[in-house]
Amino acid sequence: MGKNALVAHASKHGGTEEIAERIGEVLREAGLDAQVRAVGQVDDLKRYDAVVLGSGIYVGRWRRRAARFLKRRRVTLAQMPVWLFSSGPTGEGDPVKLAGGWRFPKALQPTADEIGPRDVALFHGALDESKLNVIERWMVKNVGAPWGDFRDWDAITAWAESIADELALTGS
Repeated sequence: MGKNALVAHASKHGGTEEIAERIGEVLREAGLDAQVRAVGQVDDLKRYDAVVLGSGIYVGRWRRRAARFLKRRRVTLAQMPVWLFSSGPTGEGDPVKLAGGWRFPKALQPTADEIGPRDVALFHGALDESKLNVIERWMVKNVGAPWGDFRDWDAITAWAESIADELALTGS
């Protein structure tokens, strides 16, 4: 395929980064040159043919760095194939239902609409009590979020495969 894809992420405790790494792995297996980077490590989008951008969700919001990346680079992103993903809801069941019916943070939806992503996904997240500080543990207890790793690796892999398939079919 020979296309360059960026999988950029904002992860606080590593769970979203691991999702990004899996997406990058699937894209590489499909023949893309996929690079996985934290959003703070991305300086130039011109070298990429496609972008997958994801963030962990905290209190219904993307990480600040990811939101800033999306807003500041919206004009460039609107000119290329883009896929957006979020990770966060923990527990059993549909992550969209667990997130109150949304797939993407409402505050960023106008920016996403301007970009016109090919797809938007919301994946289950992981909560490891040992990685959280005292305030974060208190917040998790107050909202009643269950502890554990609820990421659906099959769903993540299937989504990444659909991206690779679309890039192969469209040539873009």
